[in-house]
Amino acid sequence: MYDVVLLTLGSERDAPGGGCGDGGACCSGAAEAAPEKTGERCETPRVPVLACAEALTARGARVETVTARSDAEIDEVLARLDAPPRPDGLTWPDPDGKTRLIVATASDAQLRAVVRRLVRRYAPPPSRRPADLAGNRTVPDLPTIGVLPLDPARSGGQRDLAAQLGLPRDPAAVAAAVLDGTARRLDLLRNDGGSVTLDGALLGAADDQGRPLHWRGRVEVDDAVLSDGEDPILACAIGNAGGYAQLDGLPLLTGPDPTDGVVEVAVAVPVVTRSALGRKKIRFEVRRARGRAVAVIPRDEKVPFLDDGAEGELSRKRSWWTEPGAWAVWTS
Repeated sequence: MYDVVLLTLGSERDAPGGGCGDGGACCSGAAEAAPEKTGERCETPRVPVLACAEALTARGARVETVTARSDAEIDEVLARLDAPPRPDGLTWPDPDGKTRLIVATASDAQLRAVVRRLVRRYAPPPSRRPADLAGNRTVPDLPTIGVLPLDPARSGGQRDLAAQLGLPRDPAAVAAAVLDGTARRLDLLRNDGGSVTLDGALLGAADDQGRPLHWRGRVEVDDAVLSDGEDPILACAIGNAGGYAQLDGLPLLTGPDPTDGVVEVAVAVPVVTRSALGRKKIRFEVRRARGRAVAVIPRDEKVPFLDDGAEGELSRKRSWWTEPGAWAVWTS
């Protein structure tokens, strides 16, 4: 039978000096995952965590619940997924290990925080790239993760990543998937800022009245140029899955698929036209491309963005590239 670790991310306020990297952004939503607090401390796990642990125990699994409040505490859990030492000295995941991991998530940003640490742990330095690593990858097959949404009822229009992938949300169903289900491998976006993207990123923002703020930047997908830096851009969507497929009803991404090995990118720009009577009209043109990698070079000082729900600002070139089938989830 399996040893199962149920990992919850605590609020960054619970850890001296913050905690999950990405400038603290990866812990966005962490406070939502702590329903009962004493002062600044997260004292009790959510009900779904307890229910999942009970379902696992009833099936004979050895269960441990862990609340991690820092990168170091996440890494301590992930170390249990290591394979025996390799002759080349690289740290590698164990494909046949008897320890399984479930991440209890209050947001996609929290799930990303754990996958980000998996990449940091198992990605070999370029100078030590092993021969058994696939030519289109910089990381090996990462360990399969069970995903336990901390709001089991959330689905439908809210469309978190678990809903998009059709993963089980009920704690007992999550337990069954981890013990008896199959691994579904998914593409991963890495970026040159040192982080990862599971769902997608949306570059752009609105003012206090909800009106879009235009920005300028060069957007390239492989050899295709979607903006040369002169266009006023309403939004740029970088899609692995479909979380940012639409913006206020405007279709951006047409068919994002986290298993197709490519990233889909869309740029929306305003186009001014005039009617037969000379009246000015504004419509939005959406330019799309698919490819292995995308680069965004902002011309403006700072461009706000959301990446898997985590907020940030882009002030210099950022590139994302696809790692086909790099990570995986347990599904029924």
